[in-house]
Amino acid sequence: MSGGERFSSTYDLVEQMFYLYVRVVKAKDLPPGTLTSSCDPYVEVKLGNYKGRTKHIEKKLNPEWNQVFAFSKDRIQSSILEVFVKDKEMLGRDDYLGRVIFDLNEVPTRVPPDSPLAPQWYRLEDRRGDGKVRGDIMLAVWMGTQADEAFSDAWHADAASVYGEGVFNIRSKVYVSPKLWYLRVNAIEAQDVIPSDRNRLPELFVKGQVGNQVLRTRICPTRTTTPVWNEDLVFVAAEPFEEQLTITVEDHLHPTKDEVLGKITLPMTLFEKRLDHRPVHSRWFNLEKYGFGMLEADRRKELKFSSRIHLRICLEGGYHVMDESTMYMSDQRPTARQLWKQPIGILEVGILGAQGLLPMKMKDSRGSTDAYCVAKYSQKWVRTRTILDTFSPKWNEQYTWEVYDPCTVITLGVFDNCHLGSNAAARDSRIGKVRIRLSTLEANRIYTHSYPLLVLHPHGVKKMGELQLAVRFTTLSLANIFHIYGQPLLPKMHYLHPFTVNQVDNLRYQAMNIVATRLGRAEPPLRKEVVEYMLDVDSHMWSMRRSKANFFRIMSLFSGMITMGQWFNQVCHWKNPISSVLVHILFLILIWYPELMLPTLFLYMFFIGLWNYRFRPRNPPHMDTKLSWAEAVHPDELDEEFDTFPTSRSHDVVRMRYDRLRSVAGRIQTVVGDIATQARVVALVTGLYYLRHPRFRSKLPSVPSNFFKRLPARTDSML
Repeated sequence: MSGGERFSSTYDLVEQMFYLYVRVVKAKDLPPGTLTSSCDPYVEVKLGNYKGRTKHIEKKLNPEWNQVFAFSKDRIQSSILEVFVKDKEMLGRDDYLGRVIFDLNEVPTRVPPDSPLAPQWYRLEDRRGDGKVRGDIMLAVWMGTQADEAFSDAWHADAASVYGEGVFNIRSKVYVSPKLWYLRVNAIEAQDVIPSDRNRLPELFVKGQVGNQVLRTRICPTRTTTPVWNEDLVFVAAEPFEEQLTITVEDHLHPTKDEVLGKITLPMTLFEKRLDHRPVHSRWFNLEKYGFGMLEADRRKELKFSSRIHLRICLEGGYHVMDESTMYMSDQRPTARQLWKQPIGILEVGILGAQGLLPMKMKDSRGSTDAYCVAKYSQKWVRTRTILDTFSPKWNEQYTWEVYDPCTVITLGVFDNCHLGSNAAARDSRIGKVRIRLSTLEANRIYTHSYPLLVLHPHGVKKMGELQLAVRFTTLSLANIFHIYGQPLLPKMHYLHPFTVNQVDNLRYQAMNIVATRLGRAEPPLRKEVVEYMLDVDSHMWSMRRSKANFFRIMSLFSGMITMGQWFNQVCHWKNPISSVLVHILFLILIWYPELMLPTLFLYMFFIGLWNYRFRPRNPPHMDTKLSWAEAVHPDELDEEFDTFPTSRSHDVVRMRYDRLRSVAGRIQTVVGDIATQARVVALVTGLYYLRHPRFRSKLPSVPSNFFKRLPARTDSML
């Protein structure tokens, strides 16, 4: 098999782009300077008008750089590649140490999965090229594609204007989210908790802290030195574990003051990892007296009569720790890898480029955009390289993910890079976002499409450009996909021991903060504003626009039945005599031949499905401004959606919005009252269903419920 055929089978969704790669590994036996008796060497790679240079290494005659340079084949302006070794001088001109020249016609071509080209030692030549000088340099020069392993870490010639730390911020990168666990702390009871004021009985509660997460139990209803709580505190912990669990028992003196009576700090490695619903053993821990003196005698006395606390603590791996909105979830597996099932398919995404991007900042008195794309699915995040100063960037990068559930969403966002200079406080600007639900993709088919990048601004919806993608979902087993549709959306523990709504919101917020912090440490960092936008951190905020959109989605759900009822009413009132006669004839036939009822019903359903099949979407759904009610939203409702929390608007505006909300709630109350008046039979059936015998109960949702929950609901198309 030729190299081109291998490339087409492994990197075939994007346009093939060739680059000249130069890997500068190290040098040896370089000559020292005449004045300093040392050398601060660096390497300069020159190809036509393009120059790239390594960092200089101080006082080294045998330096190591291990840096890769990439020159696009389309922009090569010379047939000669020159590699210079120079000595950096603090004052004056840098000294020339030697060079190596390559003829591009003799450079080999390497295409993965060929093994990397081994670097070789080359003797340095003088400036005129007619003699050898002291020193050797190890280089590897080859022609490759963007599928090469060196592509992501290479210095690109089209980013030659970037300097300093900005060089690292333009590279493509693959990130992995940290492995998240739920840390469940069950505070059961405590003993011998003595307050500082012996003349009063304490009002005790337990406070737990993991990093920035702080939770507390309710105050024990009985004022005693042996309190009982039996209350759970649930935190999010990231592996590898960096924080410790700090437990304090505190006395509530008055509304503005709490006094710490005992404290204990426990490492995460001490706790059991629970994979299922089996019970965890509890333990007693001695509490250290908070703030006892420095004398050893006092310390021994305090420990002898130490207070104790009874805790049940475990790391729960049977849950899926949600760091994103449940509407746009990209992973539904439990934390514990032991509970994972086999993948059902492979998702391949080719990020081709963008068209018609708008200027996001001013550079040299003109509009400019330095765009990059971020894709997130499951625990894997990818970031393309930054294409500088263009409104039509071409990335042509391809990435692959394993798929464990088709009812998941891949999210892609385009951003403007604002960290190319020395302004560390800048924030990368949002350009737009695309979401694709995998269940809307036909298996083994390549979708090549341009998706509009729509952003909702305080003044309305705005198109920021288009993102060009090539997507393919390859199934490994069709039977496994059908089996998945009958399984619960979330792991079993979410149904056996469910969290409250408030707990889910708090835990998701903490998980998002942890993911943003960990990804922000990478090089280049994936910054917090990018992670928040990709994870839809503000999707739970109140919005009149979203409420209207969801109301009309509910109405569209019943639109078919409403249309059928209107048609039947017209038949009954003989609005169309021909239709009424035909319905009467069909009714008489079904009465005389009842065995034809089901065949007739299925025949009608078949023809209706066949008719609607023509209107199926040819490409995956994208952001829909009509569905989101973004085109018809009132300006004040839009201003309310973008208002801060707490509000920054005047009292009159807030009062007007509150009155508007009261009027909407009043209409909802009227509708609910009418339903309640006419729904006695529904209430009777519902009551009997919920009162059924435990033998007919199951904490896990039924197969039909799982199937309908996995059907695409177009939530991914909403702004």
